[in-house]
Amino acid sequence: MLILSRNKNQPLIINENITVTVLSIEGNQIKLGTDAPKEVAIQRDDAKTKEKSANLSLHCP
Repeated sequence: MLILSRNKNQPLIINENITVTVLSIEGNQIKLGTDAPKEVAIQRDDAKTKEKSANLSLHCP
């Protein structure tokens, strides 16, 4: 894992076509903005985990 420090409005560029920017910092919460091509799926890990749990409960009796 690469750990970086960023200040407000400082972007992080990944693969020359994905940009993640720190939009705001409020207490222990940060807001990030992402800019990526439409074919790149961006998903929060907590949303992905909830989706997996919901799918498991649908398939298990």
